[in-house]
Amino acid sequence: MNNAREVDVVVIGAGQAGLSSAYHLRRTGFEPERDFVVLDHSPAPGGAWQFRWPSLTYGKVHGMHALPGMELTGADPARPSAEVIGEYFADYERAFGLRVRRPVDVRAVREGEGGRLLVATDHGDWSTRALINATGTWDRPFWPRYPGQETFRGRQLHTAQYAGPEEFAGQRVVVVGGGASGTQHLLELAPYAAATTWVTRRPPVFREGPFDEDAGRAAVALVEERVRQGLPPRSVVSVTGLPLNDAIRQGLEDGVLDRQPMFDRITPDGVEWSDGRRVGADVILWATGFRAALEHLAPLRLREPGGGIKVEGTRAVADPRVHLVGYGPSASTVGANRAGRDAVQDIRRLPAGKPVAA
Repeated sequence: MNNAREVDVVVIGAGQAGLSSAYHLRRTGFEPERDFVVLDHSPAPGGAWQFRWPSLTYGKVHGMHALPGMELTGADPARPSAEVIGEYFADYERAFGLRVRRPVDVRAVREGEGGRLLVATDHGDWSTRALINATGTWDRPFWPRYPGQETFRGRQLHTAQYAGPEEFAGQRVVVVGGGASGTQHLLELAPYAAATTWVTRRPPVFREGPFDEDAGRAAVALVEERVRQGLPPRSVVSVTGLPLNDAIRQGLEDGVLDRQPMFDRITPDGVEWSDGRRVGADVILWATGFRAALEHLAPLRLREPGGGIKVEGTRAVADPRVHLVGYGPSASTVGANRAGRDAVQDIRRLPAGKPVAA
C-alpha cells in the first residue's frame, strides 16, 4: 500500500460505460489524475468497438447512443464502425481531458488499508475510495460445450474472432446463435459460403414496429430483476427481440434465415441431431454471446450463490464502494450513459465524498 497512488475513484474500462462515468466525475468537480483515474487495457480508444469486423459498417450498428455532452454527427454509414466509433471516442477523451491510461491490465481488486480498495495492475497499484467497473463483456466470449466438439476436423471460431465473410468463400458454415450477431453473420456469409445452416437453442423472436420507451423500460426491468436477485444478467437485447428490418425480411424470404433447432452433437465432419439428421460443415461459427468480464473482482467475493453479483442501481450490494456500470440493465449504450451518472451521484454520497461541485 505504501507505493500505491491514491485517488478518490478508479474507473476500469474506457468504453461507453467508462467514458460516461469519467465525464460525470469531471462534470461534478473530480479532476483526472488528481481525484480519479481511468484505466483501459485496450491499445487504443474505442472500447470493444475497435475489435469489430470491418464489414460491420456504422450504418449496420444497432442502437449506438452518443456519449453525454458530445454528439456523434456526420458519420459516414459506409465506414467500418470500428473506425467511426474509435475516432469519436478519441475525440471525446481529448475534448474533456479524461487522460485515459492505456494499455493497463488490471490484475485484481482487493481490500486495501483504511477502508480503501487496492487496484493491482501491470503498471503499479492504485489505492481508491471507490471503484467504477466498466469492463464490459468483449473479453469473455462464451463457448458452449457439445458432445464431440473436440473431434470436429474443421474450424471453430467465435464472433469475437470473426473478421468478415470473404474468408469463408466456398465453405459450409454452421452459425450458432439467435442474436443480432448471428443474423448479421448469416446475411453477410450467404453470398460467399457454399452453404449456411442456422441453429439456435430457442426460436428467434422478431420484433415488428417501433421500440418505444414503454417497451424499453419493460425490457430493462426484466434484466434488472435478475441482477437484483444475484443471478447472471441476460442482455437487454435478449429480451427485446430482433428488429424486423428490410435486411432481415429479405433473409427470411430467401431462406438464409431458416432457423433449425440446436443440434445434439458435433461429428468430425459436421453436426448431428438425435433423429439422425446430419449437416456437413467446414466451419462452426459460435455467435453465442459474451459474459461479464469480472474476474479481477474475485478477491472481493461479490458473487451470489446464483452466480451473479447482486446490484442495486449500479452499486454492488456486498460492497457499496464498488459500482458496476454497463452490467445487466445498463449494458446498452443509452443505459451505460445513465448508469455512469447514477454511479457518480452515489459515490459522492459516500463518507468523505469530496470534492463538491463548483
